[in-house]
Amino acid sequence: MNAEILSIGDELLIGQVVNTNQAFIAEQLNRVGIAADRMTTVGDDRDAMLRAFREAHDTHDVVVVTGGLGPTHDDITRAVVCEFFATDLVEDEASLKRIESRFARRNLAMLERNRDQARVPRGCTVIPNDLGTAPGYFFERSRKYFIVMPGVPFEMKGMMTEFVLPYFEHHPTGMVIRHRTLKTTGIAESFLAERIGNVGELLAKTPGTTLAFLPSPAGVRLRVTTHAPSSSEADATISRIESELRQRAEKYIYGADDEELEQVIGRLLTDRHLTLAVAESCTGGLITDRITDVPGSSAYFERGIVTYSNASKTAELGVPTGLIEQFGAVSKVVAEAMASGVRAKANADVGISTTGIAGPTGGSAEKPVGLVWIGYSDRSATFALEFHFGEDRRRVKERASQAALELLRRRLLHIQ
Repeated sequence: MNAEILSIGDELLIGQVVNTNQAFIAEQLNRVGIAADRMTTVGDDRDAMLRAFREAHDTHDVVVVTGGLGPTHDDITRAVVCEFFATDLVEDEASLKRIESRFARRNLAMLERNRDQARVPRGCTVIPNDLGTAPGYFFERSRKYFIVMPGVPFEMKGMMTEFVLPYFEHHPTGMVIRHRTLKTTGIAESFLAERIGNVGELLAKTPGTTLAFLPSPAGVRLRVTTHAPSSSEADATISRIESELRQRAEKYIYGADDEELEQVIGRLLTDRHLTLAVAESCTGGLITDRITDVPGSSAYFERGIVTYSNASKTAELGVPTGLIEQFGAVSKVVAEAMASGVRAKANADVGISTTGIAGPTGGSAEKPVGLVWIGYSDRSATFALEFHFGEDRRRVKERASQAALELLRRRLLHIQ
């Protein structure tokens, strides 16, 4: 089954509100074998909404509409839905009781416009709203489904979770959709594609399966999607293709799906009973922030120190003043001294460091903006690697934090 997601609201079209509903709905529909192949945003305009409703309903098995069910004059979705289905409004007693109870709990007087929200299109199945006042509407006509929900994200999510998904779970679509995302870092998209080779040959055995390359400042995600009549077939396809991808790009794959690099680092350190300390200059605490975002990180993370000035590098980490004067703060030897210094000060098993020029000023021909040295130190070795991360300040910081964690991952796994 295919679906179109329709979002209603002028605030979406002018960019005042970021539309997060579409992504959530599409993801949830996939779970029950429904593929969203189009997303449309329409303003608070009757004619535009009717056109969008007709086109979506004619071309899709499932139409999901969000927005425009509030109590104010510009909330016209309910009226347009009634016009589209040639029906009128009737009061839904259960919805009215739910609204009355909500106002009573908050000790607020209920207005007539709030009571009016309990009136729903005749012929629909009412989707209860336990988190707000506007109920949703569910229409089924000849195996076509038209679903209308509020645009408030947490209200919509409650309806999807409690009503829409259970309905389709009890009325199977006959199709299973599976996704698997492998996360890579330390390799550019074009080089990764070269390593993976002929994608057509890789997917030839399973028509309807796709592989997408999704680049970002942190790395490239490889998303495999397959459609199959059963879970076992879908899982087998995903497993086969994932195995092939890992054989071709294993060195660069650090995790899968929602797994973050800092979580992987946490497991590796925990499994090896190692502790970590971090000294940051150009990343300004971003590495420490990511590491401590992981629950339980106190078991392996000893400390993080931001030594932004030259004086602090000497005072906090013991970096010799002479090294900074001779080679500069952004240099191999200083990055090494920072990593070994923080490790010694924290009495940790591993120390990592960053020092660089995030920009937009401060660069030179010899040391351009984007130059970052990342240091590493353990009981057997101390070294630093040179990186160039471009000219955007925020991206330099993000890429440097990712590269530092990836350097640590590879060292812990003995990957060259």
